[in-house]
Amino acid sequence: MQQIPYKQRELDPNRISVPEGYQIEVFAQGLNAPIGMVFTETGDMLIADSGLATMNPQVLRMSNSGTEVVAEGFNVPLTGINYKNGHIYVSHKGVVTVINPDGTRQDIISGLPSYGDFSNNRVEISNDEKIYFGQGTATNSGVVGLDNSWLYEYPFFYDIPGSYIILNNVNFETNNVLIPAMSPAITGAFSPFGVPNAQQHEVKAGRLLASGSVLSANLDGSNIELVAWGLRNPFYMKFDNLNRLIISNQGMDARGSRPIANALDELFLYVPGAWYGWPDYSGGEPVTMPRFTPVRGRKPELLLETIPSIPPPPTAVFPTGSTIMGFDFNETVDFGPIGDIYIACFGRVRYEEFTEYVQSGVGHRIMRVNVLNGEILTFAINKSGFPEEAGLSRPTDVVFGPDGAMYITDMAVANIELPNVYQPNSGVIWKISKIIS
Repeated sequence: MQQIPYKQRELDPNRISVPEGYQIEVFAQGLNAPIGMVFTETGDMLIADSGLATMNPQVLRMSNSGTEVVAEGFNVPLTGINYKNGHIYVSHKGVVTVINPDGTRQDIISGLPSYGDFSNNRVEISNDEKIYFGQGTATNSGVVGLDNSWLYEYPFFYDIPGSYIILNNVNFETNNVLIPAMSPAITGAFSPFGVPNAQQHEVKAGRLLASGSVLSANLDGSNIELVAWGLRNPFYMKFDNLNRLIISNQGMDARGSRPIANALDELFLYVPGAWYGWPDYSGGEPVTMPRFTPVRGRKPELLLETIPSIPPPPTAVFPTGSTIMGFDFNETVDFGPIGDIYIACFGRVRYEEFTEYVQSGVGHRIMRVNVLNGEILTFAINKSGFPEEAGLSRPTDVVFGPDGAMYITDMAVANIELPNVYQPNSGVIWKISKIIS
Protein backbone atom coordinates (compact mmCIF):
# COMPACT_ATOMS: atom_id res chain seq x y z
CA MET A 1 0.00 0.00 0.00
CA GLN A 2 1.25 3.46 -0.90
CA GLN A 3 0.57 6.80 0.67
CA ILE A 4 0.06 10.12 -1.06
CA PRO A 5 0.39 13.61 0.39
CA TYR A 6 -2.53 15.03 2.32
CA LYS A 7 -4.90 17.46 0.74
CA GLN A 8 -8.33 18.38 2.02
CA ARG A 9 -11.14 16.24 0.64
CA GLU A 10 -13.94 18.47 -0.58
CA LEU A 11 -17.25 16.76 0.16
CA ASP A 12 -20.62 17.34 -1.47
CA PRO A 13 -23.53 15.19 -0.22
CA ASN A 14 -25.60 16.43 -3.18
CA ARG A 15 -23.49 14.22 -5.45
CA ILE A 16 -24.94 11.14 -3.73
CA SER A 17 -28.35 9.77 -4.64
CA VAL A 18 -30.52 8.37 -1.84
CA PRO A 19 -34.20 7.32 -2.04
CA GLU A 20 -36.90 9.93 -1.82
CA GLY A 21 -37.69 10.75 1.77
CA TYR A 22 -34.10 10.31 2.99
CA GLN A 23 -31.22 12.74 3.39
CA ILE A 24 -27.45 12.20 3.53
CA GLU A 25 -24.97 14.44 5.31
CA VAL A 26 -21.37 14.42 6.49
CA PHE A 27 -21.20 13.25 10.11
CA ALA A 28 -17.39 13.30 10.50
CA GLN A 29 -14.38 13.87 8.26
CA GLY A 30 -10.61 14.11 8.46
CA LEU A 31 -10.25 10.44 9.40
CA ASN A 32 -7.57 8.30 7.81
CA ALA A 33 -8.80 4.92 6.56
CA PRO A 34 -11.81 3.89 8.70
CA ILE A 35 -12.89 0.29 8.18
CA GLY A 36 -15.58 -0.17 10.84
CA MET A 37 -17.39 1.23 13.84
CA VAL A 38 -19.61 0.25 16.74
CA PHE A 39 -21.70 2.15 19.28
CA THR A 40 -21.34 1.73 23.05
CA GLU A 41 -24.24 1.59 25.49
CA THR A 42 -23.67 5.29 26.26
CA GLY A 43 -23.99 6.28 22.59
CA ASP A 44 -20.27 6.85 21.96
CA MET A 45 -18.99 5.73 18.58
CA LEU A 46 -15.86 3.58 18.43
CA ILE A 47 -14.09 3.81 15.06
CA ALA A 48 -11.58 1.31 13.68
CA ASP A 49 -8.86 2.89 11.52
CA SER A 50 -7.32 0.18 9.31
CA GLY A 51 -3.89 1.83 9.18
CA LEU A 52 -3.78 1.51 5.38
CA ALA A 53 -3.21 5.26 4.96
CA THR A 54 -0.74 5.84 7.81
CA MET A 55 0.58 2.33 8.68
CA ASN A 56 -0.57 3.05 12.26
CA PRO A 57 -3.96 1.43 12.95
CA GLN A 58 -5.97 3.10 15.68
CA VAL A 59 -9.16 2.74 17.69
CA LEU A 60 -10.88 6.11 18.11
CA ARG A 61 -13.72 7.17 20.38
CA MET A 62 -16.12 9.87 19.20
CA SER A 63 -18.38 11.38 21.87
CA ASN A 64 -19.97 14.68 22.79
CA SER A 65 -16.59 15.67 24.21
CA GLY A 66 -14.79 15.19 20.88
CA THR A 67 -12.62 12.50 19.34
CA GLU A 68 -9.79 10.74 21.15
CA VAL A 69 -7.39 7.90 20.39
CA VAL A 70 -8.22 4.88 22.55
CA ALA A 71 -5.36 2.68 21.34
CA GLU A 72 -2.92 2.41 18.45
CA GLY A 73 0.08 0.45 17.22
CA PHE A 74 -1.77 -2.62 15.93
CA ASN A 75 -0.72 -4.81 13.02
CA VAL A 76 -1.65 -3.58 9.55
CA PRO A 77 -4.38 -4.04 8.59
CA LEU A 78 -6.81 -3.59 11.43
CA THR A 79 -9.96 -5.21 10.01
CA GLY A 80 -12.69 -4.46 12.54
CA ILE A 81 -13.83 -3.89 16.12
CA ASN A 82 -16.66 -4.93 18.37
CA TYR A 83 -17.70 -4.03 21.90
CA LYS A 84 -19.24 -5.78 24.91
CA ASN A 85 -19.50 -4.70 28.55
CA GLY A 86 -16.71 -2.14 28.32
CA HIS A 87 -14.34 -4.46 26.43
CA ILE A 88 -13.26 -3.57 22.88
CA TYR A 89 -12.40 -6.52 20.61
CA VAL A 90 -9.88 -5.53 17.94
CA SER A 91 -9.08 -7.72 14.94
CA HIS A 92 -5.76 -7.01 13.26
CA LYS A 93 -3.39 -9.05 11.13
CA GLY A 94 -2.93 -12.45 12.77
CA VAL A 95 -4.26 -11.34 16.17
CA VAL A 96 -7.42 -10.64 18.16
CA THR A 97 -6.78 -8.14 20.97
CA VAL A 98 -9.07 -7.05 23.80
CA ILE A 99 -8.85 -3.54 25.22
CA ASN A 100 -10.13 -3.67 28.79
CA PRO A 101 -12.14 -0.89 30.47
CA ASP A 102 -9.00 0.22 32.34
CA GLY A 103 -7.12 0.63 29.05
CA THR A 104 -4.91 -2.44 29.38
CA ARG A 105 -4.57 -4.71 26.36
CA GLN A 106 -4.41 -8.47 25.95
CA ASP A 107 -3.87 -10.55 22.84
CA ILE A 108 -6.44 -13.31 23.34
CA ILE A 109 -5.82 -15.06 20.00
CA SER A 110 -2.60 -14.95 17.98
CA GLY A 111 -0.78 -16.95 15.32
CA LEU A 112 -3.67 -16.82 12.86
CA PRO A 113 -2.74 -17.62 9.20
CA SER A 114 -3.08 -14.05 7.93
CA TYR A 115 0.12 -13.60 5.91
CA GLY A 116 -1.59 -13.99 2.53
CA ASP A 117 -4.09 -12.03 0.48
CA PHE A 118 -6.66 -11.83 3.29
CA SER A 119 -6.53 -11.44 7.05
CA ASN A 120 -8.57 -12.48 10.05
CA ASN A 121 -11.65 -10.28 10.33
CA ARG A 122 -13.98 -8.60 12.82
CA VAL A 123 -15.32 -10.72 15.68
CA GLU A 124 -19.03 -11.11 16.33
CA ILE A 125 -20.33 -11.93 19.82
CA SER A 126 -23.17 -14.40 20.37
CA ASN A 127 -25.83 -14.37 23.07
CA ASP A 128 -24.09 -17.29 24.77
CA GLU A 129 -20.87 -15.23 24.97
CA LYS A 130 -18.86 -16.87 22.22
CA ILE A 131 -16.93 -14.96 19.58
CA TYR A 132 -17.10 -15.82 15.89
CA PHE A 133 -14.86 -14.46 13.16
CA GLY A 134 -13.77 -15.11 9.61
CA GLN A 135 -10.26 -16.05 8.52
CA GLY A 136 -9.45 -15.16 4.92
CA THR A 137 -7.49 -17.26 2.44
CA ALA A 138 -3.86 -17.00 1.41
CA THR A 139 -4.65 -16.93 -2.30
CA ASN A 140 -7.35 -15.95 -4.73
CA SER A 141 -8.46 -19.45 -5.74
CA GLY A 142 -6.27 -22.04 -3.99
CA VAL A 143 -2.97 -21.73 -5.91
CA VAL A 144 0.03 -19.58 -4.95
CA GLY A 145 1.12 -17.55 -7.97
CA LEU A 146 2.67 -14.37 -9.24
CA ASP A 147 -0.38 -12.34 -8.20
CA ASN A 148 0.48 -12.90 -4.52
CA SER A 149 2.58 -9.91 -3.44
CA TRP A 150 3.43 -11.61 -0.14
CA LEU A 151 5.28 -14.45 -1.92
CA TYR A 152 8.75 -12.97 -1.50
CA GLU A 153 8.33 -12.37 2.23
CA TYR A 154 6.52 -15.64 3.00
CA PRO A 155 7.66 -18.07 0.27
CA PHE A 156 6.47 -21.17 2.14
CA PHE A 157 2.98 -19.90 2.95
CA TYR A 158 -0.09 -21.43 1.30
CA ASP A 159 -3.73 -22.30 1.85
CA ILE A 160 -4.67 -24.93 4.43
CA PRO A 161 -7.97 -26.84 4.17
CA GLY A 162 -10.38 -27.20 7.09
CA SER A 163 -10.97 -30.93 6.58
CA TYR A 164 -9.38 -33.85 4.75
CA ILE A 165 -9.55 -33.28 1.00
CA ILE A 166 -8.55 -35.32 -2.05
CA LEU A 167 -7.03 -33.30 -4.88
CA ASN A 168 -7.21 -33.66 -8.62
CA ASN A 169 -3.79 -33.80 -10.25
CA VAL A 170 -3.91 -30.20 -11.48
CA ASN A 171 -0.75 -28.07 -11.57
CA PHE A 172 0.10 -24.59 -12.80
CA GLU A 173 3.30 -23.33 -14.44
CA THR A 174 4.75 -19.85 -13.89
CA ASN A 175 8.12 -18.13 -13.99
CA ASN A 176 10.24 -19.12 -11.02
CA VAL A 177 10.51 -15.69 -9.39
CA LEU A 178 12.15 -17.07 -6.25
CA ILE A 179 15.01 -18.81 -8.09
CA PRO A 180 15.13 -17.18 -11.54
CA ALA A 181 17.99 -19.40 -12.74
CA MET A 182 15.92 -22.51 -12.21
CA SER A 183 13.33 -24.00 -14.53
CA PRO A 184 9.73 -22.72 -14.37
CA ALA A 185 7.89 -23.23 -11.12
CA ILE A 186 5.16 -25.89 -11.08
CA THR A 187 2.68 -25.28 -8.27
CA GLY A 188 -0.24 -27.39 -7.11
CA ALA A 189 -3.32 -26.57 -5.09
CA PHE A 190 -2.98 -26.13 -1.32
CA SER A 191 0.82 -26.22 -1.72
CA PRO A 192 3.72 -23.78 -1.38
CA PHE A 193 4.96 -21.99 -4.48
CA GLY A 194 6.93 -24.37 -6.70
CA VAL A 195 5.60 -27.53 -5.05
CA PRO A 196 3.40 -29.56 -7.43
CA ASN A 197 0.62 -31.98 -6.64
CA ALA A 198 2.55 -35.12 -7.53
CA GLN A 199 -0.12 -37.80 -7.21
CA GLN A 200 -3.48 -38.40 -8.85
CA HIS A 201 -5.33 -38.69 -5.55
CA GLU A 202 -3.18 -36.58 -3.24
CA VAL A 203 -4.68 -36.17 0.22
CA LYS A 204 -4.32 -32.99 2.27
CA ALA A 205 -5.14 -33.00 5.97
CA GLY A 206 -7.32 -30.32 7.50
CA ARG A 207 -6.18 -28.09 10.34
CA LEU A 208 -7.83 -26.06 13.05
CA LEU A 209 -6.53 -22.71 11.79
CA ALA A 210 -7.67 -23.23 8.22
CA SER A 211 -7.78 -20.78 5.34
CA GLY A 212 -11.17 -19.36 4.42
CA SER A 213 -12.77 -20.48 7.66
CA VAL A 214 -15.17 -19.45 10.40
CA LEU A 215 -13.64 -19.82 13.85
CA SER A 216 -15.22 -19.53 17.28
CA ALA A 217 -13.82 -19.17 20.80
CA ASN A 218 -14.73 -18.09 24.30
CA LEU A 219 -14.63 -14.38 25.09
CA ASP A 220 -11.13 -14.82 26.55
CA GLY A 221 -9.90 -16.55 23.37
CA SER A 222 -9.83 -20.02 24.88
CA ASN A 223 -11.32 -23.14 23.30
CA ILE A 224 -10.88 -21.99 19.71
CA GLU A 225 -12.80 -24.14 17.23
CA LEU A 226 -13.14 -24.46 13.47
CA VAL A 227 -16.90 -24.36 12.80
CA ALA A 228 -17.05 -23.95 8.99
CA TRP A 229 -14.76 -23.37 5.99
CA GLY A 230 -14.73 -22.92 2.21
CA LEU A 231 -15.16 -19.13 2.18
CA ARG A 232 -12.63 -16.97 0.30
CA ASN A 233 -12.80 -13.93 2.54
CA PRO A 234 -15.57 -14.04 5.17
CA PHE A 235 -15.11 -10.37 5.96
CA TYR A 236 -18.04 -9.66 8.25
CA MET A 237 -20.60 -11.63 10.23
CA LYS A 238 -23.45 -10.54 12.43
CA PHE A 239 -26.40 -12.09 14.28
CA ASP A 240 -29.87 -10.95 13.24
CA ASN A 241 -32.86 -10.57 15.56
CA LEU A 242 -33.68 -14.27 15.06
CA ASN A 243 -30.18 -15.16 16.32
CA ARG A 244 -29.05 -16.31 12.88
CA LEU A 245 -25.43 -15.60 11.94
CA ILE A 246 -25.15 -13.93 8.51
CA ILE A 247 -21.77 -13.89 6.74
CA SER A 248 -20.51 -11.63 3.93
CA ASN A 249 -18.04 -13.37 1.62
CA GLN A 250 -15.94 -11.80 -1.13
CA GLY A 251 -15.71 -13.80 -4.36
CA MET A 252 -12.72 -14.80 -6.48
CA ASP A 253 -11.00 -12.61 -9.09
CA ALA A 254 -9.89 -13.22 -12.65
CA ARG A 255 -6.22 -13.13 -11.65
CA GLY A 256 -3.27 -15.34 -10.85
CA SER A 257 -2.46 -18.87 -11.95
CA ARG A 258 -6.12 -19.93 -11.69
CA PRO A 259 -8.25 -16.92 -12.69
CA ILE A 260 -11.98 -17.20 -12.08
CA ALA A 261 -14.09 -14.77 -14.13
CA ASN A 262 -17.46 -13.43 -13.00
CA ALA A 263 -17.32 -14.93 -9.50
CA LEU A 264 -19.94 -13.47 -7.19
CA ASP A 265 -19.85 -11.96 -3.73
CA GLU A 266 -22.25 -13.75 -1.40
CA LEU A 267 -24.27 -13.44 1.78
CA PHE A 268 -24.55 -16.77 3.58
CA LEU A 269 -26.50 -18.08 6.51
CA TYR A 270 -24.09 -19.79 8.89
CA VAL A 271 -24.49 -23.56 8.94
CA PRO A 272 -22.34 -25.31 11.58
CA GLY A 273 -19.78 -27.63 10.01
CA ALA A 274 -20.53 -26.54 6.43
CA TRP A 275 -18.10 -26.30 3.51
CA TYR A 276 -19.17 -23.26 1.48
CA GLY A 277 -17.55 -24.15 -1.84
CA TRP A 278 -14.24 -22.30 -2.10
CA PRO A 279 -12.13 -22.82 -4.21
CA ASP A 280 -14.36 -24.79 -6.62
CA TYR A 281 -17.76 -23.07 -6.32
CA SER A 282 -19.10 -19.54 -6.64
CA GLY A 283 -22.69 -18.55 -5.97
CA GLY A 284 -23.58 -22.22 -5.54
CA GLU A 285 -22.24 -23.23 -8.98
CA PRO A 286 -19.02 -25.11 -9.87
CA VAL A 287 -16.37 -22.93 -11.52
CA THR A 288 -16.30 -25.29 -14.50
CA MET A 289 -19.47 -23.56 -15.73
CA PRO A 290 -18.74 -21.52 -18.91
CA ARG A 291 -19.48 -18.18 -17.25
CA PHE A 292 -16.38 -18.52 -15.03
CA THR A 293 -13.88 -18.92 -17.91
CA PRO A 294 -11.83 -15.76 -18.60
CA VAL A 295 -12.21 -14.38 -22.13
CA ARG A 296 -8.71 -15.42 -23.18
CA GLY A 297 -7.85 -17.66 -20.26
CA ARG A 298 -7.79 -21.29 -19.29
CA LYS A 299 -11.08 -22.86 -18.32
CA PRO A 300 -10.98 -23.39 -14.55
CA GLU A 301 -10.56 -26.99 -13.48
CA LEU A 302 -11.80 -28.36 -10.18
CA LEU A 303 -9.05 -28.63 -7.59
CA LEU A 304 -10.95 -31.11 -5.43
CA GLU A 305 -11.66 -34.63 -6.66
CA THR A 306 -14.42 -35.07 -4.10
CA ILE A 307 -16.09 -32.22 -2.26
CA PRO A 308 -16.34 -32.23 1.55
CA SER A 309 -20.11 -31.61 1.36
CA ILE A 310 -22.71 -29.90 -0.79
CA PRO A 311 -22.26 -26.13 -0.34
CA PRO A 312 -25.19 -24.27 1.22
CA PRO A 313 -26.95 -21.93 -1.25
CA PRO A 314 -26.23 -18.23 -0.72
CA THR A 315 -28.95 -16.02 0.73
CA ALA A 316 -28.05 -13.27 -1.74
CA VAL A 317 -25.39 -12.73 -4.41
CA PHE A 318 -23.73 -9.54 -5.62
CA PRO A 319 -22.05 -8.72 -8.95
CA THR A 320 -18.36 -9.32 -9.54
CA GLY A 321 -16.34 -6.41 -8.17
CA SER A 322 -18.81 -5.40 -5.46
CA THR A 323 -16.47 -6.38 -2.59
CA ILE A 324 -19.14 -6.51 0.07
CA MET A 325 -17.95 -5.59 3.55
CA GLY A 326 -19.72 -4.49 6.74
CA PHE A 327 -23.50 -4.58 7.09
CA ASP A 328 -26.30 -4.05 9.58
CA PHE A 329 -29.97 -4.89 10.02
CA ASN A 330 -32.57 -2.16 10.19
CA GLU A 331 -34.60 -2.46 13.39
CA THR A 332 -36.45 0.86 13.23
CA VAL A 333 -39.80 0.91 11.46
CA ASP A 334 -39.46 4.64 10.85
CA PHE A 335 -36.36 4.08 8.70
CA GLY A 336 -37.60 1.24 6.52
CA PRO A 337 -38.58 -2.45 6.41
CA ILE A 338 -37.61 -4.21 9.64
CA GLY A 339 -34.84 -6.77 9.24
CA ASP A 340 -33.59 -5.65 5.83
CA ILE A 341 -29.82 -5.75 5.44
CA TYR A 342 -27.89 -2.66 4.37
CA ILE A 343 -24.39 -3.50 3.19
CA ALA A 344 -21.30 -1.49 2.23
CA CYS A 345 -19.87 -2.30 -1.20
CA PHE A 346 -16.23 -1.21 -1.29
CA GLY A 347 -15.75 -1.76 -5.01
CA ARG A 348 -12.45 -2.94 -6.36
CA VAL A 349 -10.04 -3.13 -9.22
CA ARG A 350 -10.78 -6.15 -11.37
CA TYR A 351 -7.94 -8.14 -12.87
CA GLU A 352 -9.30 -9.02 -16.29
CA GLU A 353 -7.16 -9.75 -19.34
CA PHE A 354 -4.13 -8.14 -17.65
CA THR A 355 -5.88 -4.76 -17.51
CA GLU A 356 -6.83 -2.97 -14.32
CA TYR A 357 -9.94 -0.84 -14.30
CA VAL A 358 -12.65 0.33 -11.97
CA GLN A 359 -15.96 -1.05 -13.22
CA SER A 360 -18.97 1.23 -13.24
CA GLY A 361 -22.21 -0.36 -12.19
CA VAL A 362 -20.82 -2.23 -9.16
CA GLY A 363 -19.32 -1.30 -5.81
CA HIS A 364 -18.84 2.13 -4.23
CA ARG A 365 -22.39 2.17 -2.86
CA ILE A 366 -24.77 0.93 -0.18
CA MET A 367 -27.07 -1.93 -1.13
CA ARG A 368 -30.30 -3.05 0.54
CA VAL A 369 -31.18 -6.73 0.76
CA ASN A 370 -34.81 -7.75 1.26
CA VAL A 371 -34.53 -10.61 3.74
CA LEU A 372 -37.87 -12.07 2.69
CA ASN A 373 -37.07 -12.70 -0.98
CA GLY A 374 -33.34 -11.96 -1.37
CA GLU A 375 -33.99 -9.01 -3.71
CA ILE A 376 -31.07 -6.57 -3.85
CA LEU A 377 -31.54 -2.86 -4.53
CA THR A 378 -29.16 0.09 -4.57
CA PHE A 379 -29.86 2.39 -1.63
CA ALA A 380 -27.11 5.04 -1.87
CA ILE A 381 -24.82 5.70 -4.82
CA ASN A 382 -22.99 8.56 -6.46
CA LYS A 383 -25.10 10.03 -9.26
CA SER A 384 -22.19 9.37 -11.64
CA GLY A 385 -22.04 5.66 -10.75
CA PHE A 386 -18.29 5.94 -10.11
CA PRO A 387 -16.30 6.49 -6.92
CA GLU A 388 -15.82 10.18 -6.23
CA GLU A 389 -13.70 12.30 -3.96
CA ALA A 390 -16.69 14.50 -3.19
CA GLY A 391 -19.10 11.61 -2.67
CA LEU A 392 -18.92 7.91 -1.81
CA SER A 393 -15.43 6.55 -2.38
CA ARG A 394 -14.75 3.27 -0.55
CA PRO A 395 -17.65 2.35 1.79
CA THR A 396 -16.50 -0.16 4.40
CA ASP A 397 -19.22 -0.47 7.05
CA VAL A 398 -22.86 0.30 7.79
CA VAL A 399 -24.15 0.66 11.35
CA PHE A 400 -27.50 1.91 12.63
CA GLY A 401 -27.08 4.26 15.59
CA PRO A 402 -29.15 4.69 18.74
CA ASP A 403 -31.03 7.47 16.94
CA GLY A 404 -32.18 5.07 14.20
CA ALA A 405 -30.05 6.77 11.54
CA MET A 406 -27.61 4.92 9.30
CA TYR A 407 -23.88 5.64 9.63
CA ILE A 408 -21.39 4.71 6.88
CA THR A 409 -17.61 4.57 7.11
CA ASP A 410 -15.96 5.62 3.84
CA MET A 411 -12.32 4.57 3.88
CA ALA A 412 -10.56 7.18 1.78
CA VAL A 413 -10.19 8.70 -1.65
CA ALA A 414 -10.04 6.17 -4.47
CA ASN A 415 -8.03 7.12 -7.55
CA ILE A 416 -8.76 5.40 -10.87
CA GLU A 417 -5.07 5.39 -11.81
CA LEU A 418 -3.90 4.38 -8.31
CA PRO A 419 -6.94 2.60 -6.81
CA ASN A 420 -5.08 1.12 -3.84
CA VAL A 421 -3.49 4.37 -2.75
CA TYR A 422 -5.10 5.77 0.39
CA GLN A 423 -4.90 9.43 1.26
CA PRO A 424 -4.52 10.30 4.97
CA ASN A 425 -7.24 12.47 6.50
CA SER A 426 -9.66 11.73 3.64
CA GLY A 427 -11.79 9.17 5.51
CA VAL A 428 -15.41 10.12 6.14
CA ILE A 429 -18.44 9.01 8.12
CA TRP A 430 -21.70 9.72 6.33
CA LYS A 431 -25.13 9.81 7.99
CA ILE A 432 -28.40 8.88 6.26
CA SER A 433 -31.65 9.63 8.03
CA LYS A 434 -35.34 9.74 7.21
CA ILE A 435 -36.70 13.21 6.51
CA ILE A 436 -39.27 14.16 9.12
CA SER A 437 -42.17 15.89 7.41
